[in-house]
Amino acid sequence: MTKLILSTGNIISGGPSIIRKPGGFRSNLELTNSLRSNFLAAQEDHLDTLADSDGDLNGNSGANGATHLDDSSTPAQRLPPSTWTSRENDTLYVPSIDWSSESHGLQEEPAQYDITAKIFFLPGIPVSQRPQHAQEALSHVLRALGASAVDLLIISFPGLSFEGDCEWEADKRNATQGNDEDEIATWVESVEVLHRTGLAKKLGVSEYGSEKLGKLLQRVQVRPAVNQINLKNCCNVPPPLLKLAKEEGIELLVHSDCTDILPKGTLRELLGHGLGGAGLLADPETGAPGLEGDLTPQWVVKYTAVVRDRGVIENKGYFAGAVLDDQ
Repeated sequence: MTKLILSTGNIISGGPSIIRKPGGFRSNLELTNSLRSNFLAAQEDHLDTLADSDGDLNGNSGANGATHLDDSSTPAQRLPPSTWTSRENDTLYVPSIDWSSESHGLQEEPAQYDITAKIFFLPGIPVSQRPQHAQEALSHVLRALGASAVDLLIISFPGLSFEGDCEWEADKRNATQGNDEDEIATWVESVEVLHRTGLAKKLGVSEYGSEKLGKLLQRVQVRPAVNQINLKNCCNVPPPLLKLAKEEGIELLVHSDCTDILPKGTLRELLGHGLGGAGLLADPETGAPGLEGDLTPQWVVKYTAVVRDRGVIENKGYFAGAVLDDQ
């Protein structure tokens, strides 16, 4: 069994980005495109290192004659994964992460930022594994930012949506989705622990209608301070949810994240030998070498660090955890 940790690095390029309200577009393209871009960047960095070591400071040569890689590069032009990934015990980092690099961490003291992390628990993964996954996801965020805690940790459970022809219907449908017992158990055994140990100052949920939120509030000790909902197909907040949030002092935020953020097929495409793939996995059809086994995404975490006094996003990125069963 091999554990994979995929990372995008800081996807804010060209300086900090002004915060804008989320739009209606709901997709996992930001995650997949950012991962693909970081894989290519890691390979090109290694090409530059090879060129420098060969005395060709102008980058006129590279592996297999390639000097530049992009999504159209063929598998033969890609570098071997061992050159741009790294392994620590049973964990493979894709790509390698130099934690001591100046590109990691925040430019100012962590106290100058509002740091938010959102953990996506993925469908089909046993609930019993969520405490470990939550701890892993958050620890990678804190290590990347050089911070000791996040200001807000939001949890996204699989199978929840906030969609309907009207706000009343969306709220009604939401009440029948997911699994209340599994979600409450996860909150108590995984999420509250992160708060009590000081790793998350405030907690939040995502896609919770009035009925599900009411049930959660009755059975947890650390209550969510925030509830994120997507209003793409529902223009208004349902009155029952608005009333409950106001009474309980819960802030309602709008988001545009994709709930099915990293399907199994998408992950195999990202790491496979197809067009735009990283060439990490073996391909039985073509005989291309690589890792063999059943690949399963486990969790995804999205994080942002906002400079408080300037209202800009300085650091934003994703980590994703997966396992490769090669037995």
